[in-house]
Amino acid sequence: MMAVAMALDALFADGNVARDAVYTPEGGAPVLVRAVARRPDDITTFGEARIWSETIRLDLRLVEVANPRPGDRIEIDGEAFLIQGEPLRDRERLVWTVDLHPA
Repeated sequence: MMAVAMALDALFADGNVARDAVYTPEGGAPVLVRAVARRPDDITTFGEARIWSETIRLDLRLVEVANPRPGDRIEIDGEAFLIQGEPLRDRERLVWTVDLHPA
C-alpha cells in the first residue's frame, strides 16, 4: 500500500492534475487542501426518458479531509460548492470522492 500512497501523493502534487481548494466543514474552520476535479456528464433514466446533466466531483485525500459530510463547503478556482450525498472512499481508503452542487 505504500507504493499506492506515494503515487497518490505525486498525483495530488501535480499542478496539471490537482488544484488548491479550500475545504470548510460545516461549523468549522477553512482548510487548504489539494483536489482532483472531474466533471463527467451523467445520464439518468426516468421512465422512458433519458436526462443528461453535468456533474461535479472532487477527489480529496483522507490525510487532508478526514470526514467530509453533506453540506460541507468547498471553494475551487473561485467557485463555491456544497457536498451533496454521502462521500465515497476508494478501496485503499486513501481518497474520498464527493459530489458537489453550486453553493
